[in-house]
Amino acid sequence: MRVISGRQQTELTRQELRTRVGGFERVVVDVGTGSGRAVLAQAAAEPRTLVVGLDADAASMVDASRRAASAPSRGGRPNAQFVVGAAEELPGPFEGLADGVFVRFPWGSLLRGSIGDAGPVARGLVGMLRPNGELTLLLALQPKDGYDDLLPLVTEPPLLAGRLAALYGPLGLRLVDCRWASTDEVTAAQSSWARRLRVGRDRQAVIARLVVD
Repeated sequence: MRVISGRQQTELTRQELRTRVGGFERVVVDVGTGSGRAVLAQAAAEPRTLVVGLDADAASMVDASRRAASAPSRGGRPNAQFVVGAAEELPGPFEGLADGVFVRFPWGSLLRGSIGDAGPVARGLVGMLRPNGELTLLLALQPKDGYDDLLPLVTEPPLLAGRLAALYGPLGLRLVDCRWASTDEVTAAQSSWARRLRVGRDRQAVIARLVVD
């Protein structure tokens, strides 16, 4: 895994990460962050929280990581960090460090890995959490998206609740909430991908929260 700041990338070591984490009250990780808008927004709202955006696509994070590294007077966010890495590589240096992990409107392998089976993605998400840590999933699908096997889960919260309880229970998480997301919750996600998908207009989103049991 590599830290990205604009066009520059450096290797991320566990010791460097732990040293940085020590200066904050909480740590949250946005997996599959995309443009990083959600990271910058949360970092602005929670200055004592280290907010990390992780994505396999370095190019998508260039602008947000450059902005985060700017001087605070120019909108910089010293408590925001962006990391290049695949969800399949988790937990990596984040093992046991996160108070919260967010997966917002995942696609592809991240979508399948987070609600499909107890493979490396699901195990990695759980592995990042501290005791009492929380995993939040925000999902939205339509028939045209091509995920016919997952569509019933994402369009019927009771079915999703059953799947998540069965998937994450053996991994040490307890499901505490699974329901249709409110408009405010979708807006608060600050997801550019959600806007492309027209979540809240053409499709509804479901939110699920699980905590370390």
